Amino acid sequence: MDISTDQIRNALLYLIAFVVSITVHEFGHAFTADRLGDRLPRSQGRVTLSPLAHADLIGTIILPLVGAFSPGVPLLAWGKPVQINPRVHTRGGNLLISVMGPAMNLALAVLASVVIIGLGTLNVVHTAFAIVLIQFVVSLNLRLLFFNLIPLPPLDGSAVLDFVLPGELKIVSQTLRRYGMVVLYVLLLSGVIGFLMRPVDALVKAWAMALLRHVPA
Repeated sequence: MDISTDQIRNALLYLIAFVVSITVHEFGHAFTADRLGDRLPRSQGRVTLSPLAHADLIGTIILPLVGAFSPGVPLLAWGKPVQINPRVHTRGGNLLISVMGPAMNLALAVLASVVIIGLGTLNVVHTAFAIVLIQFVVSLNLRLLFFNLIPLPPLDGSAVLDFVLPGELKIVSQTLRRYGMVVLYVLLLSGVIGFLMRPVDALVKAWAMALLRHVPA
């Protein structure tokens, strides 16, 4: 397989953006748990924005690189999960910890958008640079936000599902905890995940077009 210089550059940009995005995501979990009185994440060095604390060699480095060079291959990627002490937290606390990961991805997408608009308004950034930020920061983090809210373990949306399910349906959460990863892979390989993410694709496109209106050509 021939690999061009542009492919290498894009793969490196994607890897850097993914590591940063995973770092802020996992930091959101760890920081929230720490603020709720759980000292386990801090004792494990997770209440930090250092990528070294949150990156997983396979899930954060190797698989994203494979995906960058093989865009048609469905792959999962992940960071090092934040461990919490379940005896410390209420159901509401567990929910807050879970949603703060995706919330940090939203915050990063918004921050990048503000930078694009601000620099575009000052006429110090042009379309090419704005497209790089949109592709590797805004788009990536919006996709991570919504993907992680799918209500299947080990994704963060499973905590939302567990919170809203009545007691008599807790068997659903228990079953998903056992088989959620298998179900997730089946949905990914079958293309169902891609179908579910189509509204996100439309949102990303609309978001990008809105940002580019603030950037000089």
